[in-house]
Amino acid sequence: MLYTETKSFEEIEKLIKQEESIFLLGCGGCAEVCKTADEETIAEIEAKIKETGKSISGKLIVDFMCSKHLLIKRLARYQELLDGCSAILVFSCGIGVQCAGAVSDRAVYPATNTISLGGFQGLWPGEERCAQCGTCYLGITGGICPITFCAKELLNGACGGAKDGKCEIKTERECGWVLIYERLKKIGKLELLKEIQQPRDFRKIEPDAKLRKTIHFDIDR
Repeated sequence: MLYTETKSFEEIEKLIKQEESIFLLGCGGCAEVCKTADEETIAEIEAKIKETGKSISGKLIVDFMCSKHLLIKRLARYQELLDGCSAILVFSCGIGVQCAGAVSDRAVYPATNTISLGGFQGLWPGEERCAQCGTCYLGITGGICPITFCAKELLNGACGGAKDGKCEIKTERECGWVLIYERLKKIGKLELLKEIQQPRDFRKIEPDAKLRKTIHFDIDR
């Protein structure tokens, strides 16, 4: 299970500020259990978005968004509503956001941050991975994670070592930032690369003290 927390609405509003019509997409798996993709939470965010003057083209909760095959089939039934939106706001862990970006030609934005609880992640068919970094950057990188797709975990573009689109460290892999550039170009969002990202706050990786006391161990011990 991947644990998620809802981003502040101020952060969500900043992510979708250039969009006019939003499709709300939630995961009925881990995120629903965490109450970050349940109907009540999605309805609350929907109401706040409408208050800003933006429209909601539709909404859908998919059982497990980490399955791209399932996601494609479910989204196909909502194609008309998706065609009417300029972006998708995703209520799921980082993997779900990445899967939504991979199967859609719309910009995707995360409504949540994924927090590390330790342990071993489940396995799924796909290259998408979530580092549970506590600050989801997928809204500014076209739905491709700069932490897991870039061997150096860079936040502001490629290093100088990439060659012919391949990673300098893992030479058999595509450069994560080349993939991000191509995705942003495809969805018309290259201007997002002009936003300089601050160094990561690694304290956000760990759950806060209140959450730690709800599980079987305390990291501070």
